[in-house]
Amino acid sequence: MISPSASEPEVDEEQRNEAGWRPFLRRNQRSLSAVGTLLMIAIFGAAVFHLTAEVHYDDVVSALAETRWISIVAAVLFTALSFLALTFYDVAALDYVKRKLPYADIALTAACAYAVGNTAGFGPLSGGAIRYRSYSRLGLEPEEIARVVAFVTLAFGLGLAAVTCVSVLIVGEYVAPLTGLEPFWLRMIAIIVLGVLLTAFILARDGREIRVGRITLRLPDSRTASRQFLVTALDLAASATVLYVLLPSGTIGWPAFLAVYSLAIGIGVLSHVPAGLGVFETVIVATLGRAADVDTILGALVLYRLIYHVLPLLIAIVVIIGMEVRQLAGHAAASSMRRIGGRIAPLLLATLALVLAIMLVLSSVTPTPSENLAFLSSYVSLPLVEGAHFLASLLGLVLVIVARGLALRLDGAWWASIVIAVAALLLSLLKAVALMEAGMLAFFIVGLLVSRRLFVRPASLFGQALTLPWLTAIGVICLGAFVVLLFVYRDIEYSHELWWQFEFSAEAPRGLRAFLGVTVGASAIAIWSLMRPATTAVEPASEEALERAIAIVENQDMSDANLVRMGDKSVMFSSDGRAFIMYGRRARSWIALFDPVGPVETWPDLIWQFIETARANGCRAVFYQVSPLGLAYYADAGLRAFRLGELAEVDLTRFELKGGKWANLRQQVSRGQRDGLEFTVVEPEAVAGILPELAAVSDAWLAHHSAREKGFSLGAFDPDYLAEQPVAILKCAGRIVAFANILTTVTKEEGSIDLMRFSPDAPKGSMDFLFVQLMEFLKTQGYRRFNLGMAPLSGISFRRVAPVWDRAGRAFFEHGERFYNFKGLRAFKSKFHPRWQPRYLVASGGLNPILALMDATFLIGGGLRGVIRK
Repeated sequence: MISPSASEPEVDEEQRNEAGWRPFLRRNQRSLSAVGTLLMIAIFGAAVFHLTAEVHYDDVVSALAETRWISIVAAVLFTALSFLALTFYDVAALDYVKRKLPYADIALTAACAYAVGNTAGFGPLSGGAIRYRSYSRLGLEPEEIARVVAFVTLAFGLGLAAVTCVSVLIVGEYVAPLTGLEPFWLRMIAIIVLGVLLTAFILARDGREIRVGRITLRLPDSRTASRQFLVTALDLAASATVLYVLLPSGTIGWPAFLAVYSLAIGIGVLSHVPAGLGVFETVIVATLGRAADVDTILGALVLYRLIYHVLPLLIAIVVIIGMEVRQLAGHAAASSMRRIGGRIAPLLLATLALVLAIMLVLSSVTPTPSENLAFLSSYVSLPLVEGAHFLASLLGLVLVIVARGLALRLDGAWWASIVIAVAALLLSLLKAVALMEAGMLAFFIVGLLVSRRLFVRPASLFGQALTLPWLTAIGVICLGAFVVLLFVYRDIEYSHELWWQFEFSAEAPRGLRAFLGVTVGASAIAIWSLMRPATTAVEPASEEALERAIAIVENQDMSDANLVRMGDKSVMFSSDGRAFIMYGRRARSWIALFDPVGPVETWPDLIWQFIETARANGCRAVFYQVSPLGLAYYADAGLRAFRLGELAEVDLTRFELKGGKWANLRQQVSRGQRDGLEFTVVEPEAVAGILPELAAVSDAWLAHHSAREKGFSLGAFDPDYLAEQPVAILKCAGRIVAFANILTTVTKEEGSIDLMRFSPDAPKGSMDFLFVQLMEFLKTQGYRRFNLGMAPLSGISFRRVAPVWDRAGRAFFEHGERFYNFKGLRAFKSKFHPRWQPRYLVASGGLNPILALMDATFLIGGGLRGVIRK
């Protein structure tokens, strides 16, 4: 055996971790998070099952029936007060990012965001998705929306910790017996947490940054923090009172209950379980189980979930439906709110579909009231009841999949939802005369019918692979159904004969068969989703397609759209043929270059057509270098925007080399004239005659920079491509020393260049001279602006609280000169005093934007070798 050399350096534990488990955790973060969520559900489900060992299902039903109406009305009123307080989180967040919006728009957005977030509580259906869709429509940029979401999340977390600790200090002796800790130690923990929060509050009183280990935070100033603490206190006090008034009187004092409630909310948030389902209930039962009957606590918790979580969702949908009514839509005061409503209505209906799916599954594993069974036995045969019970549970499972389609505004999802809801409504009456269940389904059907115009995207509903969050949601529903099944029938001893018992009174066998159907169906869906379709090759556009695309390019305003003339990209046309997307494929990324080219009204359908086609081929859809104009459309498709840099535009109508700020450029122009530089624009028909000279300049430029031709978002030296548009040239002593091909359109709204190459022996300052002369030429031709191109990573937020993408991009911009001259490029373009416009990469979340950017880089550079060789 060979032993290591004594001189070999030792690898410390941290390096081994970095090479071992840390990269593994980073690569599999989402999968591990999903497994962790299911594990948490299982653990807390077992805890609830143990804590309710002496409780019977009938006792919980009786406790629900005995709840006083005055308590329910009070709970509804406090729910309204809590949601009113919640709207001020967004008010403060928008004030923090220095944006002003009408309170009505903020209140509608915030209320819907919390209604969805509280009920669904996982990524695709969350408050963040609601805010992105709404605030992007109201003019906020993605960075601002990300800061709003981060502010709201941090404000709630800090406020929750502070309120809980203050409550414990006041009523520690009442809470201690419920938690198993001594009052002294409980208060000491609260004091330590409050001390940390107070220290942070003092250090950041003027909005300064504080550092905790490797993390740097810029906390709000004292005024903002104090206001947020009061908002959080009001929110928690109101929401806690919702549950408190539903509990039997005398169970616990309100101050002590506030501490217990805050603790339960906090643990539910930390667990990352959707809506804290099961986790919140476990904490409440564990702490209050000694002070009141567990059956009454469970009954209060069921009502709390219905009143505080489901009722606001229903009200939000009613409000959105009201905005769809023609009489209200024409009212001036409701115009902006209706515009927002059109953006968020699909998410609200998708969340309701998820709630109904849970309802259908859980109702299949709970017994039917005996009086309802007696009524059914007189009019309906047993096979119909058995079949209705089993099919309703499967419809609930299918409705989870359809909910995803509703969130994406698919027309197929709308039709499927209508069919499922109508069938489930009929089955709910056949299986148990479940009037409340039928009423909820009828409400859902009405909401779908009124919102029909919002679901216009044609797509294959079942041809798509479900994402991990949706598969996790299905797993949570199945685990929840299993826990409920065990709880309801815990007194019935299991035997194989149960599966074959078919009687009106045989509720347990009926529930077992329904659960088996749900489990088998969920497993089949998961396996189908994990078996991704194979990717297909993407071919460049045909000659006929290029001619159609060029005809569209010539009659619109974006000069960069002329890059389609290279012929190296594929083209996808809109259904009416008035717009197109040019794109390429690298690995599993379909990368669209720029926004769609053509009328804006064609963009939404074309964007969705591209996304669905990419997904149908097993790939991710990516949009590269898109403008703020289309962000709302990408958000509607469930994509997120990540800032790439800034585009420099010069207003040619005001361009002139007068004034002190233009002194340096005037000097460069004068120097170029002294050096004998001559500027000329060669029309397309004459370009062929100078191609040999242009090729010599291009080859010399490539050799001097040790570079190779690029592609996709940049043109290459191709004779056919150069001969299609004018070329600007610089001559010195009768010899061409520099050139640039000019990109123009018939509208003369914008001009730009693509290739710009010069000989190594060209006089110094030739680039400045060429740009100035070209802009003056385009100005005389009637062009209104000049596109200088994008400065990568420019304009990315430098704030410490900025998203990780922004912080990484800023670090590259500041320290990445070894790989690319980021600062130098921006400094060069800044000479012309342009107006900077943000540009984005748009993709789905998780690792997709990073992978998409890598694929786009390789696509532009011609593979890994091309990127390394510049």
